[in-house]
Amino acid sequence: METNNFNYVQSEQETGSMSRTFVANVFSWMFAALAITTIVAYYFGNNLQLLSLLVNMEVGGLTGLGYVVMFAPLGFVLAMSLGFNKFSYPVILFLFLLYSAVMGASLSFIFLMYTSGSIFGTFAAAAGMFGIMAVVGYTTNTDLTKFGSIMMMGLVGIIVASIINWFLQSDSMSYIISFIGVLVFTGLTAYDVQKLKRIGAGVEFGNETTSKLVILGALNLYLDFINLFLFLLRLFGNRK
Repeated sequence: METNNFNYVQSEQETGSMSRTFVANVFSWMFAALAITTIVAYYFGNNLQLLSLLVNMEVGGLTGLGYVVMFAPLGFVLAMSLGFNKFSYPVILFLFLLYSAVMGASLSFIFLMYTSGSIFGTFAAAAGMFGIMAVVGYTTNTDLTKFGSIMMMGLVGIIVASIINWFLQSDSMSYIISFIGVLVFTGLTAYDVQKLKRIGAGVEFGNETTSKLVILGALNLYLDFINLFLFLLRLFGNRK
């Protein structure tokens, strides 16, 4: 009996160690992608020559390249998600890093709309909220599966409402969407971290599938953070 208890404790310790390693790797790649995005966004946003490649400064609309940069991130996300079984780990990693750079160019538009101070302040606030919810998701013993399902339904609602408001151009509706968006992505952060913790407890390190799961996990958390940041910016950012 004592031997069985010892083996059980040892097994739990090994599982916990695997989970921590997996989640740590996920966060490492997420932070790397965020760093690339931040650098590219700042460089494009503060360089009129580069920005003019994306925005027609005279007319105020997007250039052809600007439209490509604006919608390309969605293509990258779909490619990585749908191509998980087809693509090798180096390809998935390359797409993720390239995606983070393209996303940076896409986010450079915010420097035309908001003051630098409010952008950096909102970024710090988003980082704080994200960090708190990540800790909650990792440490809580409460199963967040049902909560995550509700958040996913909220996300679908946000997408539908955003499409409708694209035609209506309602400021009030935009404010409501942004407020709900903050709630949804704050909740999704906790849910996704708990989900990744559980995935990490059951993976086998040293194979390509696990390495690809790390990158997709980093992509999920990256999207949670970016969307949380953008919704907060719409709510509290100081426009130029």
